[in-house]
Amino acid sequence: MSERRREDDDAAKAARLRQELRALGRSLDAHGGGGSGGDSMAERVIAQILAEQLPPPVTERTGPVERLHRLRRGLRMRWRTVTAALCGLLTVLALTPPVRAAVFEWFDFGGVEVRYDPSATPTGSASVPACADPVPMREARRLAGFAPVVPDALGTPAAVSVTREPGGRALLTLCWHEDGRTIRLDEYPALLDPGFAKTVPLQPEWLDVGGEAALWFAQPHRLTLRLTDDDGDRWRRTERMAGPTLLWTRDRERLTLRLEGVASKQRALKIAESVRSGSSGSGT
Repeated sequence: MSERRREDDDAAKAARLRQELRALGRSLDAHGGGGSGGDSMAERVIAQILAEQLPPPVTERTGPVERLHRLRRGLRMRWRTVTAALCGLLTVLALTPPVRAAVFEWFDFGGVEVRYDPSATPTGSASVPACADPVPMREARRLAGFAPVVPDALGTPAAVSVTREPGGRALLTLCWHEDGRTIRLDEYPALLDPGFAKTVPLQPEWLDVGGEAALWFAQPHRLTLRLTDDDGDRWRRTERMAGPTLLWTRDRERLTLRLEGVASKQRALKIAESVRSGSSGSGT
């Protein structure tokens, strides 16, 4: 019974917080329109939450990124009740680029953790690796535990591979060969623990793929794969460079997809928009 009461209390707190945030947004709209200094609604909401709910810092630092970092620290203890309401609030507001970068760092993007670091200087080759240890499509579906999605714009993949991830999960990869280079599409369930951590010298560009959020990384960046051994109890890291990359999610299949090896943003978007559900291309 006590556990049930705690759950009811959490639900009530979350509902109250949602109401408070909506009321806060309405009050900000009524007082100042566009905000002083051209601040977006997101920046004004964040600033007022900080002013009303968090103790002031010893040394005041301005700017949307610093304000969001202070919000992150102050709300950490209230994470369960804040997550749903604040995520919903931030996703519907027009975020300026500095706020966007901090949001990428704060929240996981599907199964991917994106970290913005303007001081990062990637080194090494950004060549796209081919599918290692390819298996037939039908076997890949069995090993991965889900049906891959295939972009019509690329046709039947030349190779398919499955990489084991921590906790019995799997990363499914489709590969195509074009003019001596590899085009690679990584697919994995969105509920995975973050399997990738990116550090990029430039902010990614926010795009839309069929109504779903997407990130375009135009510049070379370092990619860290988080894997585990056969026992599933020890982490190891493999780092390599990655070139232009499109990252997006598909809520219907609860997948996060990562397209690499296509230098043109326009073509990458066309490939992403041509993805069809539950198709295996061929059974071989």
